[in-house]
Amino acid sequence: MDDNQLQYFPFHAINEFMLPEYRLHVLQSVMAGFDRLPGERRAAINNLIKRHMQVPGFRNSALAPAPVKAKAAVAVFERRPEFVAQILQGWSDLHPELRQKVHDFLKERQWEVLPPEADRTRLPGFLTTWPQGETYDVLGEAYAQAFPGDAVEENDLRLMIVWLAGRLPYDMDGDSGEEEAGE
Repeated sequence: MDDNQLQYFPFHAINEFMLPEYRLHVLQSVMAGFDRLPGERRAAINNLIKRHMQVPGFRNSALAPAPVKAKAAVAVFERRPEFVAQILQGWSDLHPELRQKVHDFLKERQWEVLPPEADRTRLPGFLTTWPQGETYDVLGEAYAQAFPGDAVEENDLRLMIVWLAGRLPYDMDGDSGEEEAGE
């Protein structure tokens, strides 16, 4: 592939790499931590909820209780790349310590990543290439060695790697395009 022709998956392509119960967990954590998000993130998510989500019994779906809102948000998360981007940026905002550790970890491994606090919602989507040999298992073991005693949940680590790297593990830098399931 020519370096001038980067390929992107839309943000909602991440659904192919996430287990349904983990997707719901991420949505629940963002909805439950909503008040701790920066104002512009809350506004962006609320606008998308009002535009694309209908919670039975609520004229304004943004006012529904967090657990109810999270369940209703699954369908929007599966279809709307801009919603996925806002939710994942909000999720990373709610995990600043993990975000910083994963950023430092990826930089140490020579990955090209934006600064941890960068607003990745402005990107066109996820890059389709993944560094060769950097499987989830390899990265998980290396992270555990780099941060012994850090009891990060495996799916949280994987999601933070994907989000900070802006990549999905689809094409292992020139492989045949075989997907690595995970999350």
